Amino acid sequence: MTPLAELTGVSKHFGEGAARVDALRAVDVTLHPGEVVGLLGPSGSGKSTLLNIIGCILEPSAGRLALDGEVVWDGGWTRRDLRRLRLDKIGFIFQAHNLLPFLSARDNVALVLELAGQSRTAARRRATDLLDYLEVGHRAAALPPRLSGGEAQRVAIARALANRPRIILADEPTAALDSQRAGIVMDLLAKVAREQAAAILVVTHDDKILGRLDRVLNVRDGLLL
Repeated sequence: MTPLAELTGVSKHFGEGAARVDALRAVDVTLHPGEVVGLLGPSGSGKSTLLNIIGCILEPSAGRLALDGEVVWDGGWTRRDLRRLRLDKIGFIFQAHNLLPFLSARDNVALVLELAGQSRTAARRRATDLLDYLEVGHRAAALPPRLSGGEAQRVAIARALANRPRIILADEPTAALDSQRAGIVMDLLAKVAREQAAAILVVTHDDKILGRLDRVLNVRDGLLL
């Protein structure tokens, strides 16, 4: 199968001369449909840099990046509309769920679809289906402050899945959860990977979830070990 994300010789540095910091050094990474991959390493090792490059938020300094079979960076961005690229292909899940506190769970999810051009009716229908799929549909009308930690994280996952992205990037999605809730979140991500042929990359320090990952990448000092 065609890889959903393929990084070849990707490097990233910040600053120049004596102030230069090499955050990533000639990293090769391939993510395939249907797998949940862990990204481990100490603070400052380059994990977030790698995640942000795959998410087309941060520009590499060198190398090549292809997403879903399309080269998107090769000495420069080959796609002009990166916002559209992210909407179409990439879902983001963060440790802090970042839900808008004044919108219901359903409307937090529907908003992403409306930004992508769907009608409000279609967006709310898709949001309802996703919340049901993630077993939090009974909380669709609740505002985020009224949700438990596990419920809020599932709403955030629903938002990340709204546009049916093939690539899902999760930054410490279970760090604030207990063992049971962390397991539920990881089981849901594995279900999404299998049923939607998505590739999921999870940055984590959480030993509780290692057994639920298909494979693990270790990064240290900008190098993939």
